[in-house]
Parts: sequence; structure tokens; C-alpha cells
Amino acid sequence: MSLFKARDWWSTVLGEKEEFDQGCLCVADVDNSGSGQDKVIVGSFKGYLRIFNPHPVKPGDEVQPEDLLLEVQLLEPILQVEVGKFVSGTEGLHLAVLHCRKLCVYAVSGTQGNVEHGNQYQIKLMYEHNLQRTACNMTYGPFGGVKGRDLICIQSMDGMLMLFEQESYAFGRFLPGFLLPGPLAYSSRTDSFITVSSCQQVESYKYQVLAFATDADERQDTEQRKLSSGKKLAVDWVLNIGEQALDICVVSFNQGVSSVFVLGERNFFCLKDNGQIRFMKKLDYSPSCFIPYCSVQEGTINTLIANHSKILNVYQDVTLKWATQLPCIPVSVKVANFQDLKGVIVTLSDDGHLQCSYLGTDPSLFQAPKVDSREINYEEMNAEMKELQKIIREATKTQDILPESEKQRGVTVTAEVSPDLDEESQAIDSEVKAGAVPSVTVKITIQSRVTAQKPSLAVCVQAPLAVTCDQFVFDDLEPDSSETVVLSVFLKENCSPPELEGTCMVSYNIPTGIPRVSQCNFSLPLKLVCFPAQPSKAANHKLTIDTNKPPISFVTIFPDFVDPSEGDQANALGFHFLTGSKTTLLASKTSQRYRIQSDHLEDLWLVTKELIHRLEEHFKKQNCKDFACTFSGSIPLQEYFELIDRHFELRLNAEKYQELLSERAVQFRAIERRLLTRFKDKTPAPLQHLDTLLEGTFREVIALADAAEENQANMFQAFAKLKSATHLVIMLISLWQKLSTDQLAILEATFLPLAEDTQEL
Repeated sequence: MSLFKARDWWSTVLGEKEEFDQGCLCVADVDNSGSGQDKVIVGSFKGYLRIFNPHPVKPGDEVQPEDLLLEVQLLEPILQVEVGKFVSGTEGLHLAVLHCRKLCVYAVSGTQGNVEHGNQYQIKLMYEHNLQRTACNMTYGPFGGVKGRDLICIQSMDGMLMLFEQESYAFGRFLPGFLLPGPLAYSSRTDSFITVSSCQQVESYKYQVLAFATDADERQDTEQRKLSSGKKLAVDWVLNIGEQALDICVVSFNQGVSSVFVLGERNFFCLKDNGQIRFMKKLDYSPSCFIPYCSVQEGTINTLIANHSKILNVYQDVTLKWATQLPCIPVSVKVANFQDLKGVIVTLSDDGHLQCSYLGTDPSLFQAPKVDSREINYEEMNAEMKELQKIIREATKTQDILPESEKQRGVTVTAEVSPDLDEESQAIDSEVKAGAVPSVTVKITIQSRVTAQKPSLAVCVQAPLAVTCDQFVFDDLEPDSSETVVLSVFLKENCSPPELEGTCMVSYNIPTGIPRVSQCNFSLPLKLVCFPAQPSKAANHKLTIDTNKPPISFVTIFPDFVDPSEGDQANALGFHFLTGSKTTLLASKTSQRYRIQSDHLEDLWLVTKELIHRLEEHFKKQNCKDFACTFSGSIPLQEYFELIDRHFELRLNAEKYQELLSERAVQFRAIERRLLTRFKDKTPAPLQHLDTLLEGTFREVIALADAAEENQANMFQAFAKLKSATHLVIMLISLWQKLSTDQLAILEATFLPLAEDTQEL
């Protein structure tokens, strides 16, 4: 924000809810008064044309009625107003007004008033051109080096330059490679038109080249263009600026040297006549409009640049000389000379705020009032401080949005898994082919220290495990109350689970209405999915886990799987999974090693995990802190990749079945429509075996659905096996490389992101 504000010399607000843009403002001695005093010409999109002659008695005065010389409503929106020598036979200035489909040139004149009401001004239409194309903007100048008159060039929305030699239409030319119209300016020194194309490059076209190029009216098709006698329109020079331009201005303050100024969205360029960059300035704001206005020092040019932060910056080449605050965002800025003041800055905003201002500062006449000195009462201040601290403490104490620590949590949930299997199995609808599927009881207790509204409990275990009931809803819990539920977990699908864990989650609302969640995890026993069996000597897959302690008897670490009568001699243990596969665990009598072996890679996971977990628990009870397990064998990657390939193949099959089902369903509906048409017909036609075709298609749909269902079941089993094998590979890598807990968590997050297998994930 600027320290200094633009000093308001004269300002007004134009109309009600009118809109203005870049070309709607012009300053010139439009009535040819000869005094050198500029008038302010403003046109609006509502079609109002206004001409002002500001002359306040003192700066900042209200607008006087005589300041408005002329206000007239034209029938069409005004896109641009310009003042120049547009009428033949006279070098007087005339006003050109550009509408969407029309160009009008007016003469503005004043009549001396006979009474005190002042002079009367009126406009007279000198000529007009109806345009064949919708106009965008225009520029004017002595095209071709003519003396004493100005010609007009209008750019249409579809890229055609239409040139008018005052009262007559000269010719039209299309710009090559045109997409959207950009700003347009004329350089009298090089007699060329300069614009910025949609390719974000400044392009210059010579007037002579435009005049001799192919006429726009002849450009009907490619063949005619080839056969026509005119030349192809060639660009004089091109400069890539890499951004869209807001405006172009060509100025020549020193004799023999002219500069092309281009205001981009983020940069400000000054170019030589031949398109070379003289200098550029990177802007750290979003500009809205600009004007180069004079050359104060030899070889430099001063420029005003306004931006969307309501700041008007004054630059000498690239050096910022002054910055001033404006009351609104200008879309157009000009510099004018009035009778009382030279170099007035005229700005126009898009909602019609027209202001004439000057730069400078006014001295501040404000004086700070004297502060009444009063003695400080320290006792009152201390009492007030204590009161405020008490309020702050209460506010921070009752802020429910902050997360609570575990000790302060209002509701806690605990899960207790029974050490023994249920005497009478609670398994329901199990697909396991084994004789009796065991279940284990889980007792979940919810304790509340606060009032818990609408508490609900959700129990989740990963398939193929299942629970007898997974959702519970309770009445509101009072403080210091508890609820207990009992449920059973069992193996439902006919495959080994990759994880023997579950989660309990309680969601509730506290009295202030804020939702809360409390959860806990529980582990399930290995004997839920397997039972003791005779060890097997032969196996396809074997793993050896090394430890740094002598081997422990299986009676000690696997009391639930070993018959106590075997004593300490039990160094082999067999696990028979409910799905039918077997895994054997062997302890070396001479070395500190354990071997796990099975016919299937995925069956090694649960036993290996259980072995390491029970060994760690055993040595922790004995206060042995340096116990460690390692793995030095080769990781079974080949077998692991086979499981990945198998799972991928089943996923491809699922997609194939889905496509085939979709095709057959479309075919089935098409045959149904044909049959329905035949049956509705008043004169029945023969079915032509459509009923046979319908029955055959129906059988195919049923067969494909059965195959897709079977593939889905196979894919679920393959996913469970792949997940178990992934767990195993990650564990072997962590034992091999001695990874920390955090590193292991990163590995698991990378390789085990899926909780369940779906086509969408």
C-alpha cells in the first residue's frame, strides 16, 4: 500500500450501473477551441457519450453542472472513442465512435450562450460506416505517410483489419494464424500496425504489405487464394513475449526515435522499431492499464502503470519514481492539460468512477491530544489480571475440539479374548470343509467417564474370519457406567487368514454434540485356525530362523499344541490348518535354529509369526533384553512372484467375464425387444427361431455368471494367499536387514495398502 494518496482535483461517478473498458476514455481538444485545453470524452457500454470540461474552483470541489459539456445516448454500446483528423477537406479534430457493427464520426461544436447558462454544445454526424464484421478495437494515424489527415483501422473479432480512408472504405485483410483479437497500435515512424497474437508474440505488419496483399473478400477457398494475383500477407517482425498483452502504445518524444510499449500480464516491455527489446520490467503485481506520457530526461521515458491493488506507479524506464494510492481500480488512464493545471492524471474505473488527480502530498494538520496523566492503581490492575487469567483457564479447560490424551478419554473400550476355544462352536454358515469349525469368545467392555450419547460398537475382523455379530447399539451411557458384550470369532471362508487380529471401535457424541471415537485391537489365538498334528518330514518350502539363544523346548513356548507327556524331548511340532494344509516346526538340538516347512509358501506365515512372537515373549519374561532373530537364507521371491501372477491372471479373467456378461446381456435384451414386438403385432409373424436364440442366450448368461462367481471365489483365496506371502516376505526382509520398527512400518505401508480386494482399487 502506498504511503501517499493521489490528490483529488475533480471527480464524478457516471450514470447508474454502467460499464466501461479500456477504449472508453479519451482526452483531446475535441471542440477545436484553440486554447490547448483538453476535454474528457467518455463512452459507455450502455451507449452514453459524455464530454467533460473540468474546472473546479478549488481541488476536490463537487462537480458543477457546467462541467458536463454534452451527454447524448447513442443507440448502440460504445467500444472505443478516439479524436483525430477524420474528415476530408479540413484539419480540424473530429470524434470517432466505434460500435459493434458501426463506425461513426462526429463533429463537436459549441455555441456562445446569450444568457448566464453558458455555452451550448452539440454533435453532428459527419459520416458513418456499417461494418460487415463485429468490431473489437481500432487505431488511427497517417497511414502510408499521408499529410494532414488520419485514416482509421478497425480490427474485427475474427481477425480482419478493415481500413477506412475517411469517408470511404479502402480494403480489408485477414491476419494470418489468427485466433483471438489482441491490442492494436499504429507506428507512424515505420508505417506499420503492431498487435499481440494468441501465440503470445508481438507482430508488426507494414501498411504497404497490407495494401498489396490478397484482398479479404477474395479469400473464399484455398484454390482461389492460390490463383489470386495478390501477395500473401507477411509479417515484418515477430517477438515472443510469452504472455498475453493488455495494451500497446507507440510513442515518439525524441525526434527520430520511437518506442513500442507493451504491457503484459506480468511484465512491461519497451521495444525498438525493429522489434528488439530496449528494456523490460518484471512486475510483482497484476497491472490493469498504462500510458507512457513524457520524456523528462534525455533517452528515458516516463510511464504510468496502474494495478489491481489500486496503486498508480510512476516509472522512469524501469526505475520506480513514485507510487500513489487511487480510490478504485482504473481500466484506462490518460494525461491531460487543463486551463488551470498541466499534466493532470485522468483515470476511469469499470463502474464509471472518473477522476482527475495530481501527485503530491498535503501536510498533516493532526496533532495528538495530550494524555491525561493519572496515577496507576496496582491493586486494581492485579485484581483485573487475576480475573482475566481465570477466564482464560476456564476457556481452555472446556475446549472440546482439542484432542484428548489417552488418560483423559471419556470412553474406553477393552477386548478380552478367551484363552480356550468355545466348548460348543458358535460358527454359523462356515464354508470350511473340516468336520468341526472352532470359535473363540471375545468379551468387549465399554467404560464411560462422561455422558456418552448414542454410543455404537463396531467389531471388525479381516475375511476369511467372521464374527457372530459385528454391530451393537446402546442407550446413552451415564458417567462411571459400563456395558459388556460377548461375541465369537470363527473361520468362515475355506482359506487360511493372513491376519489373526481384530478391531473394536466405539463412536459416540459428548453432550456438546461433538462426535468422538475410541478403539482398541485384539489378537486371536493360532488354534482358532489350526490344530496339532503329526510332524511331516518332506516339504516343498523351508525357512530357517537363527537366534542368539539356545533353542527352547516346544512344551514351554507352545503348551497349547504339545502333549505334556512328551516332556522336554519335543523338538518337532505339526500344525494342521482347517483348510487341509500342514506345516511343521522343527527345533535344532545342536544349533540355535528353528526350521518351518510346508508344501505351500503362504502357510509358513502364521506359524513363523507365532514362533517369533512367543520366543520374544518368553525371553522378555526372563528379563533377557539382547534376544534377536535373524534370517540368512534366500528370500523365496520366485514362489512369491508366482502367487502375484496367479492373482493377476484371475483379475484379468474377472474383467473378461464382466465384458462377456455385458455383451450377452445386451444381446438378451435385444432379442427380448424383438420377441415383444412380434407378440404385440396384430397379425402374428413367425418367430424365426427367436425363442430358441433367447433360451440359448439365457443359458450363456447363467453359465457366464456362474463362471464369474467361481472366479471371484478363486480370486479371494488367491488374494488371501498373496497377502500372507507378502507378510512373510516383509518379515524375512526385516530379519535379514535387522530393520527397526519404523522401517518395518514403512515397508508394510508400501506393500500392504489393501485391506480387501476389489476391481476398483
